[in-house]
This record gives sequence, structure tokens and C-alpha cells, in this order.
Amino acid sequence: MMTNPKLAVVQMTCSSSLEANIAKAQEKVREAAAAGASIILLQELFENLYFCQVEQEHYFATANRLENHPFIGQFQALAKELGVVLPISFFERAGQAHYNSLAMLDADGTQLGIYRKSHIPDGPGYEEKFYFNPGDTGFKVWQTRYGTIGVGICWDQWFPEAARAMALMGADLLLYPTAIGSEPEEVGGLDTRDMWQRAMIGHAVSNVMYVAAANRIGTETVAGLEQTFYGHSFIADYMGNKLAEANAHDETILYADLDFATARSFRASFGFFRDRRPDLYKVLLTLDGQLKF
Repeated sequence: MMTNPKLAVVQMTCSSSLEANIAKAQEKVREAAAAGASIILLQELFENLYFCQVEQEHYFATANRLENHPFIGQFQALAKELGVVLPISFFERAGQAHYNSLAMLDADGTQLGIYRKSHIPDGPGYEEKFYFNPGDTGFKVWQTRYGTIGVGICWDQWFPEAARAMALMGADLLLYPTAIGSEPEEVGGLDTRDMWQRAMIGHAVSNVMYVAAANRIGTETVAGLEQTFYGHSFIADYMGNKLAEANAHDETILYADLDFATARSFRASFGFFRDRRPDLYKVLLTLDGQLKF
């Protein structure tokens, strides 16, 4: 396992054309690999516009089964060709269920497994509960050629429990593919960009771990509704320092050299995991804060 890989985070616009989005994503992966990246993060559901702005049943037809998937195999071949690790977000159909999923592809093209988004939002502009079942995989951590990686998907990034679970499972790096931006007028012009970053930087500090997020940019119109994604993809180190950050408007690729060995040593010495008290945390297993057992 390489302990000093280079991470790349891709920020780009998406369109309603599957073929164009896949071609652009592959182009960005090749560019990042040519710059020396060995782990390359693309954003959430980059295959399409963010259709979850609205509740329209015809979008279910855009989901695909993992078997014989229309583009995951292409990214497996690309990962093998370039020797890079690729977490690939996709809209999954499984039986009668639909999931917001991610396939982890190792640097030899092997599909290591999938993660299904655990926390599903439901609010103006983010109507995901209409489309996605709650994930049933539990949190996942994968041992890749370039390190042990845990992945959450968008809304997952707001939950410290998810980050801590992946840290306890041995992650060296937490990755969050994302689609987040402007809120509808009815929520009063709320801008969550800074909150969004602070939540994940908190995970970096509390778990003494590298964290990165890939967000989309651009204004997308779906069924007459318009949403502008605020970008600001970033990479934070294990002390919460931002190593790289994109702006709100430009397609770009961020890079950072990671030092897992130093981070691991610092994590052990800092004492957060030594001083944990799992025996006192049973209240976290409740919804209302009342222990009933």
C-alpha cells in the first residue's frame, strides 16, 4: 500500500446527456492521472442533471442495475489502464428498490464493492426520498492499492456518526461526492456553503483524518426549476487545514499529496481514539435520546 498517494478531486458541470457527462468525467480522470494522481474523486450522480429537484416518475428509468451497467465497466477499464482508484457514483436499480450508490474501483480495475447512501434528504430542491431507498450496506471502508478509503455520499457528510464509524473501521481518507447548491426561495435565501465545509472539516479534526469533497457547479434547470450548485470542492488534511479549494464557478481539478503514515502516527498520539468511552454512548442508538433497555 502506498502511504503517500496524490489525491485529485474533480469539480465540473453536468448536462442531461449521459454520453457527454461520461466522456467529460473520463477526460478529467485522464488529466488527473497524467498529473500524478492515484486516487481520483468525481462528484455525486455525475451521469445526469441533479434530477432530484423535482418528483417525476420518468427519472426512475435512468437507474441501472449493477450487472452489465452502462458505464461502470468503462471506468473499471480506465482505472486498470491508468492504475488509479476511482469511487464512481451512480443511480442504482436493484429489484424493485432504487439507491444512490457508489462503486469502489481499485487501481487494477477490480470492483471492491458498493456503498448505498445511508442518509436520504427530503426538502425543497432535494427530493431524494422520492427516488432512493435508504441504503442497506452500512458504512463501508475499502483497502485499495493506495490506502484505506471510506466514502459517504452528500447528505451523509453532515453526520459525524458516519465519519466516526468509517474511522473506527480503519479509514485513512474520507471522500464525499456531492451535489449541493442554492436553496429555493421558500427557505429564505439560505446559503449553506460555509456550514457544508465546516461540517466535514470537523470530521477531519475529530478523526484526525484527511477529508475531501467533490461538488458540482453550474446552473441546472429541471422541469422549470432552477438550481445553482456552489462548487467549492476542497481537500482538508488531518488537522483540518484546507490543502486545496475550488471556487464557485470554474471546472477544475484539485490536488494534494497525502501522508498517511504521519497522519496515522499523529492520530494515535492525539488520544481521541484512546480516550473514547463506547460504554457511555448507548444514547446514540436512540432517536429520542431516551434509553429503553
